[in-house]
Amino acid sequence: MGERQLHPLSTDTTTVDLRSDTITTPTQEMYDAMISSPVGDDVFKEDPTVTKLQEKCAKLFGKDAALFVPSGTMGNLISVMAHCQTRLLEAIVGSQSHILLYEVGGLSHFGGVQLRPVLNKADGTFDLDEVSNMIRDEGDIHQPNTALICLENTHNKCGGRVLPISFLQQVKELTKKHDLKCHMDGARLLNAAVYMDREPADILQYVDSVNLCFSKGLSCPVGSIIAGTHDFIARARWLRKALGGGMRQIGVLAGPAIVGLDTIYPKLYLDHQRTKQIATAIHENSNGVVEVDLDGVQTNILMVHMKKTDFDADMFCDRLAKVTEDERQLLEEDICILGLPFSNKTVRLVLHHNINQNQVDKTIKKLKYVIKEMADKK
Repeated sequence: MGERQLHPLSTDTTTVDLRSDTITTPTQEMYDAMISSPVGDDVFKEDPTVTKLQEKCAKLFGKDAALFVPSGTMGNLISVMAHCQTRLLEAIVGSQSHILLYEVGGLSHFGGVQLRPVLNKADGTFDLDEVSNMIRDEGDIHQPNTALICLENTHNKCGGRVLPISFLQQVKELTKKHDLKCHMDGARLLNAAVYMDREPADILQYVDSVNLCFSKGLSCPVGSIIAGTHDFIARARWLRKALGGGMRQIGVLAGPAIVGLDTIYPKLYLDHQRTKQIATAIHENSNGVVEVDLDGVQTNILMVHMKKTDFDADMFCDRLAKVTEDERQLLEEDICILGLPFSNKTVRLVLHHNINQNQVDKTIKKLKYVIKEMADKK
């Protein structure tokens, strides 16, 4: 083990942060917008930049109206509460959905809404026959009433997969048949639109509401937006105030969001291409120790699965973030890759605006070395 002793990183180390697209930093144009965007009190509906953003998003999404909110978690909470207007209601969600797994159970605690999971398939969809059988009998006093179905597009836990239009059409038919509403957690909706080469409105015509994050792939510092009917947004505005999300001169954040839509959205395809490059390199150099679902890599999220029984996700991420002397001599540079352990055996890598082609090339160079090292280790 002496020959693989870890050494301090050099001052000229290349660090490539692939933990999430939430670590993106604002562009100069976004900083300029923070300074120059006109502002007003948004609780009084007097911030012109927020109004511009909301109108822009409503048109982009094909919805009546939109509302700027501080975060995606609050956006989902408000949206579900706006649809589930009384207690004793239930929302059906995917078993691997962000709403269920990563939002602190807020819908149960704050909204009084019971979440009932249905098994997600690998592509982020679920069996609609199973969903149909889960819809409650309103005449049974022992049960809550089913009010809502929630979708996630792209699907984070399923590796950035995009929900097929055919699936969305079937969900729409099901909700119409049972008089239910449908909310889409579209935190990375624009990635789905780019992958499908469709307008967001084409995707969202099958759902009643949507939540989009600006602080992920769009490189903005903070903020999300929800959209739906006029009545939905009117109730959402009331709920936003109740949850402490009413904001004042918030054009300083709405301005960057507009910039993100205008300048980063058209470049998302580059993140997809670069994710595929890394996935292909891992696939071609897997050496039986790691595995990727190459056909399933559609957008900017890549899941790398550990195949060796004695090597887990934490160990892989730890190794990618360090440099050995042998590595330094062979690669002739220090490369540090930051990934996110997503389960015991899975590492998530996420591409974003701050990652350029040179960094992708270095990432592939480092991954090849570490994977080979793993394969050679007895």
